[in-house]
Amino acid sequence: MTGPVLDPAEGVAPDGTIVTGAARAHVPAAFEPVLAAAVALVRDGWPGAVLHVYGSVATGRARVGGSDVDLLSVDVPAEAAAAIGAALSRRFADLCRGVEIGAGRSSDAVGDADEAYGNRVFLRHYCVRLTGPAPTGLAVAYPADARAARGFNGDIAVHARRWRRELDAGADPVPLARRVARKSLFAAAGLVSVHDRTWTTDRATAAARWARIAPATAAGTAALARWAEVSADVTRADLREVLDDGVAPLVAAFAARVGLWA
Repeated sequence: MTGPVLDPAEGVAPDGTIVTGAARAHVPAAFEPVLAAAVALVRDGWPGAVLHVYGSVATGRARVGGSDVDLLSVDVPAEAAAAIGAALSRRFADLCRGVEIGAGRSSDAVGDADEAYGNRVFLRHYCVRLTGPAPTGLAVAYPADARAARGFNGDIAVHARRWRRELDAGADPVPLARRVARKSLFAAAGLVSVHDRTWTTDRATAAARWARIAPATAAGTAALARWAEVSADVTRADLREVLDDGVAPLVAAFAARVGLWA
């Protein structure tokens, strides 16, 4: 299994806005058949729907056989999107680890709430549209600032409470640990970006930097970095300890420096 692929183009432009390597021209040719098949299925079933690609395929850093193809559909029913992803995963098993299709709604990016703002930032800077009408209001680049970080991860406290409830209810700690790690380190990336006046969404970069900024959390942060990739040996006690010593301080710092969703 290969790890996540860093986007070397991600950062801050001279005018303070977010830049990434996501571009239609950067999509590797090897993955074009997957995208073409996904577009055809979406167009056939939902002519007015939108389909985006994001992640390592969008930035050109994907590896044949070792990367996922990450897609985002807008106004395709969630069950249908999941079925399309499963079918394409089977069809293109020789090209990618899997095809994941998220399902959103056009209304998700509308309004002044932090979540809607975060969705607009994501669509503008991390997604490449493959089919469907262009979203409105995304022509201008967004600042690399606390509002963008809050839009992406201002729900981290909600997730932290949910994880504890799941653990208390007897959830399997192995898949739960992976979810905890990936979301927590994504939040850490936002926190690091605000602290350092930079911009990153890379979990490994965030883990290393946050451990230096908050050395008291270093052990918990190191565990999260491991679990983001491999969590097969996680016990319930391990997870509870990291929730206390790694995630809780991260949530508190995020609330103080970036802010949480209302």
